[in-house]
Amino acid sequence: MESSANKKRTVSSDTITGVLKRIIAENGRDHIGGYAFAISCLVVVALSTAFTAWIMKVIIDEAFANRRADMVWIICLSIFIAFVLRGFASYGQAVALSRIGNNIVARYQRRLYAHLMTLSVGFYNEARSAHIAAQVSQNVGGIRDVMNLTITSTARDLLTFIALLGVMVFQDPLLSLAVFILAPPLLYGLRYLSKRLRQVTREAIHLNSHVLGAMQETIQGIAIVKAFTMEGELVRKLNKLVGAAENRANRIARLSERNAPMTETFAGFAVASILAYAAYRSIYHNVPPGAFFSFVTALLLAYDPARRLARLQVQLERAVVNARMIYELLDMEPRQRDLPDAKPLNVTDARIEFRDVSFAYSADPILNNVSFVAEGGKTTALVGPSGAGKSTVINLIPRFFDPKSGQIFIDGQDIAHVTKQSLRQQLAYVSQQPYLFEGTIRENIRYGRPEATDAEVEEAARLAYAHEFILAQSNGYDTPVGENGVTLSGGQRQRLSIARALVRKAPILLLDEATSALDTESEAAVQRALDEAMTGRTVVVIAHRLSTVVRADKMVVMQQGRVVEEGNHETLAKRNDGLYARLNNLQRPAASDSF
Repeated sequence: MESSANKKRTVSSDTITGVLKRIIAENGRDHIGGYAFAISCLVVVALSTAFTAWIMKVIIDEAFANRRADMVWIICLSIFIAFVLRGFASYGQAVALSRIGNNIVARYQRRLYAHLMTLSVGFYNEARSAHIAAQVSQNVGGIRDVMNLTITSTARDLLTFIALLGVMVFQDPLLSLAVFILAPPLLYGLRYLSKRLRQVTREAIHLNSHVLGAMQETIQGIAIVKAFTMEGELVRKLNKLVGAAENRANRIARLSERNAPMTETFAGFAVASILAYAAYRSIYHNVPPGAFFSFVTALLLAYDPARRLARLQVQLERAVVNARMIYELLDMEPRQRDLPDAKPLNVTDARIEFRDVSFAYSADPILNNVSFVAEGGKTTALVGPSGAGKSTVINLIPRFFDPKSGQIFIDGQDIAHVTKQSLRQQLAYVSQQPYLFEGTIRENIRYGRPEATDAEVEEAARLAYAHEFILAQSNGYDTPVGENGVTLSGGQRQRLSIARALVRKAPILLLDEATSALDTESEAAVQRALDEAMTGRTVVVIAHRLSTVVRADKMVVMQQGRVVEEGNHETLAKRNDGLYARLNNLQRPAASDSF
């Protein structure tokens, strides 16, 4: 996996406080105006709620006990104004926090996508695409939730609770003291629940990513699923994963909602005790009921903010788990960074040289001291049996991976000491399995060079022998290709891939068995397109069928990660004891029998 960012940051993000500090540091300043407005609205909500409780004493004593009619309209008007203010303030804070929250989610989605673009190909080889997608889609809202929960809990719930508590203390200090005595056991129980919830939430996220991964793999390989009647087996596999995710979600529900009976029990005991005490004082000591009603109103109104505050740690634990997983991804440093002395690549002849290059994906070596030269402006073909290391050679040129030892030069410049951006701008790449992105045919070709004009796009399509079939589509160049070009044949997708490489106008062209999966007719069309693409460029091509590269200027024959032969087709075919000659002899009968 990619290396973790500095340990200090990671350690500081292990607690709720650490995550909260980081989120505020990254987002607070940009939204200080919006948060100030939301907080002011929440303050109005808190004070208007406390006012409603406080005025109950005046209502009971003045309107019902003292029967002062002159006070009724003042009291009613003040209550009406308090409710109106609370309504508009609630609306204002909700809209403000939603706008800020949506902006935070959008910001982190952009940031995550940009960061994912910096991670190496090795990271994507090791990570499941569905897991990454789930990590981004499910967890990015955690950062928004942490901020919103903090603001609303502090400015609304905590302030409302404190204001109502002030009313309670003012009206009856002794009853208020009883509430303080009963509260600590409840807080301890809620803290215990939040700790248990943290690990369960992380496990649920991982399980959900596996469910998404299984669904994604089934959709992508639906033809194989149908052909091999795998439906039953895959349904059983998915049912098992979904069952595990369901059980984990149920456990989260049980833990999350377990605070309800705790808080309700506490509230019921407190209210019942207070009512009994108030009734006793009113019956036996003739205490006026106004202060009691005000106290009870404050107590009942304080129940909701107290309940939300009691749930706060549980909710924050879930949100922080999500936020922490986002930061784990953002804190991954790219495995391949440009060196401090890296300079832009300057290409003249586009001559590529491998010098004693060795490479291993894990412990087993793939390349062993590979050395060869691909001359500028000429075609060099990599041939050999499967597993010889040909694709690895192709992958090392654009620095998808870096060699374990040895050097790779382009025009005498070590590519380890040039910027990856400048290196890849000089390359065009056509893979064995062409990938088309969502969008139109024109957009897919233009990905090779975003600034290319429509005329340049169409010229590249003509050179790739794709222009005619494109015009035959329903909307020509503006025809949507569907997911990964599902509406096009394999040969058509490959020719669009070649057109994308041609429009790039790069001096170096890398071809990774670009015709191996095509039928004879499609291969012929693609081969004509490749002949156009190779003209005037330095080409490194992997050949599955030797017949497609017989005109190559140079053959580099590989076996078990080593270069065993070099030369052109005529020279190598005459070496009866050579590997190339054996491969050539094996393929010739197969070629003749196919016609």
